[in-house]
Amino acid sequence: MLIIVASDVEGLMLMLNNNAKQSFLEKELSWLSFNHRVLQEAQDSSVPLLERFRFLGIYSSNMDEFYRVRVANVRRRVLLSDNKKDKNKALTLFDDIQAKVVVLQAEFDQTYSELLNQLADNNVHLINETQLSEFHGAWLNQYYKDKLRRHIFPLVLHDKLKLSDHLNDENTYLMVSMRQGDKNQYALIEVPSSNVPRFVQLPEEKGSTSKYVILLDNIIRHCLTQIFSVFFEFEHISAYSMKMTRDAELSLTNEINQSLYEQLSSGLKKRLNAVPVRLVYDRKMPKDMLELLKSNLGISSNKGLIAGGRYHSFKDFIEFPSVGDKSLEYKKITALEQSYFADGTNVFQAIKRRDILLYYPYHKFSHFSEFLRQAAYDPKVTKIQICLYRLAKKSHVVSALIEAVKNGKKVEVNIELRARFDEQANMIWADTLASAGAVVSFGIQNLKVHAKICLITRQETQGLKRYAHIGTGNFNEKNAKIYTDFSLFTCHDEITNEVSQVFEFLKYPYLNFKFNHLVVSPINARADISMLIDQEINAAKAGEPSGITLKVNNLVDHQLINKLYQANNVGVKIKLIVRGICGLVIGLVGQSENISAWSIVDRFLEHPRVAIFHNKGDPKVYISSADWMTRNLDQRVEVGCPIYCPQVKQSIIDIIEIQTMDNMKSRILDTEQSNPYQVTNSAQPIRSQLDIYRYLKQQQSIQLANAIDHADPLTEPFIEQDMMI
Repeated sequence: MLIIVASDVEGLMLMLNNNAKQSFLEKELSWLSFNHRVLQEAQDSSVPLLERFRFLGIYSSNMDEFYRVRVANVRRRVLLSDNKKDKNKALTLFDDIQAKVVVLQAEFDQTYSELLNQLADNNVHLINETQLSEFHGAWLNQYYKDKLRRHIFPLVLHDKLKLSDHLNDENTYLMVSMRQGDKNQYALIEVPSSNVPRFVQLPEEKGSTSKYVILLDNIIRHCLTQIFSVFFEFEHISAYSMKMTRDAELSLTNEINQSLYEQLSSGLKKRLNAVPVRLVYDRKMPKDMLELLKSNLGISSNKGLIAGGRYHSFKDFIEFPSVGDKSLEYKKITALEQSYFADGTNVFQAIKRRDILLYYPYHKFSHFSEFLRQAAYDPKVTKIQICLYRLAKKSHVVSALIEAVKNGKKVEVNIELRARFDEQANMIWADTLASAGAVVSFGIQNLKVHAKICLITRQETQGLKRYAHIGTGNFNEKNAKIYTDFSLFTCHDEITNEVSQVFEFLKYPYLNFKFNHLVVSPINARADISMLIDQEINAAKAGEPSGITLKVNNLVDHQLINKLYQANNVGVKIKLIVRGICGLVIGLVGQSENISAWSIVDRFLEHPRVAIFHNKGDPKVYISSADWMTRNLDQRVEVGCPIYCPQVKQSIIDIIEIQTMDNMKSRILDTEQSNPYQVTNSAQPIRSQLDIYRYLKQQQSIQLANAIDHADPLTEPFIEQDMMI
């Protein structure tokens, strides 16, 4: 017998109603729609030409990771599922992915061809080995001997060779055929991915005004005879490109006698030999060569086979060289100083006066580095605690932490070893920090630590005082130049005390922790977000103003999507800005007609997570490290923070409002996932990333002009009972 209590009726009715509609979009297909938006940037004539080539590189790099992670997961569902219905569903999804990828590949190839023609129109020529002049051919022969030859190690195919054990899915390969009479000898050449540039600018010929660039692959093609004639006889030699993608899943055991560090070391080795999930090959490759490759790689079907052009490591185009006129690239944007940090003799005095917000890349990341640098030698600082997820190769953050140890500070670092594709780098950083004397920990078993928090404790006259950083992005100098992210600096006790509790939770996860201000996964995030949505639902039911504005990278969690549908059905107006995957179906009457959704893809990668709740005209604003995905809510340690400073709150609201008005780089997320550009009633073009920079620059000017009043109270009464979660 089914017993339904009154509070469950609305949820049950919504569930029954949604059964007749499409409730959720497949996240893999939604992701492909996102990558199509990246491809649109390569097609956009308003984007400088060289930047369009770089967007092709971003698209390709994204696709590599998509196959290594998401398609590999679908493939495992096909192979391992015991449920016939689930297996068939996964098979259908696999086929849908394949069909969509083939369409996108054709669009990609067409775009690349058009860009090559436009590049030539600007007197810059990306040429192949068949287009070389005699002068350039001779120059490349010498270049091969002087610079390239030492890095070329052909792998000759033979019966005992297990080819899949020797291929790196980070690299592209040339499959070489040497024909002598009716016999073929095959070999593989790995195109070097380091030590030599992927693009070589050829010297200018006398009397020519054109610039010529050639890909490393094509230099190798030009030199094939030099490479192989030393040991092999052949009448004809040819080469065709291919690239393989493996399953990137790390299989971690729960062996008690194995540390996480040891498990990761073993898992990384397994990844190197994981099963191929994709083979991209030159569509002109002879059929017998393709069949040989499939046989050697253990590929028994055409699933995961993608025919493409003669070059497959397009991710290298992210680093397309700066050649030609300056107008072919974006104008550099000078990162802004946050003038509030100058309001004091040190960073701690500045933060004591007011909460300070940074918005990367518009603001300098060096403000955070300076926060750590000063903490490293400030006599009053006793302890630094930080969570690290992804770091730059040359990390000033790590350098500052090591200097802090040298100065006698207690430095506690939680470093996430399971950050996908950064596992090995993070293991090295962990060793470096531990060797320097920092206390290094690796989080909680079965929970990735994805929080972007740092806490500095000072011994001040009145006692211990804490200063916290809570952000939406990693402590990564490189990413901070290309990712948009918020960083909040605060010393309000209500917040910093709870940040301290998060670090305690990482040490003692078996204890009970209660958070009244921070939104912490997996402790209270799901419940608190649901409660905040419920508050807007109740307001709408009472005929009061209501509204929700959400900005995330991915919106996938079914429970929260259903909660938004429930809010929709009582008239709550909902605005969504979702960069990547959006599992919510837009525009269905009785389900989502009050929900608008956009995605912004532009020069910088949109990365913040922000939630704004109307709260009867007194908005509640949160920034967070967490997307609205089940893994972020239930299987990771994430931290969201309420914004209590009125000025900071208004800045975030203004920035998000600018993004909702974007009519140049904003795409509408419709049910068909066709990515139409948003057209607004505004006669003025609004490109949010540029307009936000202007907005922040204007704020900076006002701050400087007003000459900050040091007589103001150091803090305002930000914390009120009705603002607490």
